[in-house]
Amino acid sequence: MKSIQQEIQVGFRYAVHFTADVFARSNPLLRDVIAQGSDHPPAKVLFVLDRGVDIHHDGLSKAIESYCSHYKDALELAGPTLIIPGGEEVKNHPRHIEEIQLAIHEAGLCRHSYLIAIGGGAVLDVAGYAAATAHRGVRMIRIPTTVLAQADSGVGVKNGVNAFGKKNYLGTFAPPFAVINDFGFLRTLSVRDWRSGIAEALKVALIKDAGFFSLLEERAAALAGRELPSMGQMIERCATLHLAHIASSGDPFELGASRPLDFGHWAAHKLEQLTDHRLRHGEAVAIGIALDSTYSYLCGFLAEKDWRRIVDLLLALGFAVHAPELNNSVFPGLDEFREHLGGRLTIMLLRSIGDGFEVHEIDKEIMIRSITILKTIDEQEDAHVPVGRNRIG
Repeated sequence: MKSIQQEIQVGFRYAVHFTADVFARSNPLLRDVIAQGSDHPPAKVLFVLDRGVDIHHDGLSKAIESYCSHYKDALELAGPTLIIPGGEEVKNHPRHIEEIQLAIHEAGLCRHSYLIAIGGGAVLDVAGYAAATAHRGVRMIRIPTTVLAQADSGVGVKNGVNAFGKKNYLGTFAPPFAVINDFGFLRTLSVRDWRSGIAEALKVALIKDAGFFSLLEERAAALAGRELPSMGQMIERCATLHLAHIASSGDPFELGASRPLDFGHWAAHKLEQLTDHRLRHGEAVAIGIALDSTYSYLCGFLAEKDWRRIVDLLLALGFAVHAPELNNSVFPGLDEFREHLGGRLTIMLLRSIGDGFEVHEIDKEIMIRSITILKTIDEQEDAHVPVGRNRIG
């Protein structure tokens, strides 16, 4: 009997850029990114655009065409901009993946061409999955347009779509060629979409950076009040922490059984499903953070003062910490999370702000007590919220 053991090492390098007015003719960033990666310019490019972004940014498709025409030395527009629905629903229907793959085929894109996706995290996920599976990998440039995507999902290496009633059941690990964060897109976000992305920043602060958490406390009013400079600073710090984790964790493609950056997500994923996506991803994550922080406190891991700081910040940012669906129905989410990890259940909890650790079992009775406490807090908060204002949306 004979065996050959072969080791393959593959390096990935991509940049995350921060800019404004990416499609202004006076801004050569996108042109430069593509020109630097192309041996034989001009390179073919095809754009996928989130319908919601298209609606709120009148003339964007024309601006894209004008930009490509102006920089025709580097960019060859290979087909019309493909506009697809945004939001989580786009990840539930395979036809949207097939639509993008067909557009890639009809445009004649190759592995040295570029699919450029503009939109929220759901559109980036669908486009990324299509790009990763066409020709086994067409180059992908992401232009995230939401706080959540610019700070979190848009800068990572994962693409995923929903299937069989489970979030991101189908997907790939495929690093983008580049990411371009244009803060100008944030100005037209709804209050809910603006706020939702803050939950992911809070998550990474809680498990990695106590100083960042303190900054979020200090800037809570400015962030809730839609102050763009504070939001830009938050996004840059959050993206930096995420990229550092991907590069240094030793498990960028999640071959192990741990996903530290998914603190609060086991319940969040289930809540999105239970609410039929009435809850935005960030809103569900905020509840998941509140739940696992409360559980950490009740188990004696997390000091009461730290727990109170976490809950107070969530409330100050305008998040709900409970939803009616946060009941016994959420517990199957633990098994689904374990299955998604591919092995042993691994849940991130807190020893202190900025110090996360992993456990492999959950005490259901303590988790139920945590839910009850959060329900009481949420009801008390609602009693002080002016009529007509809904913290969930």
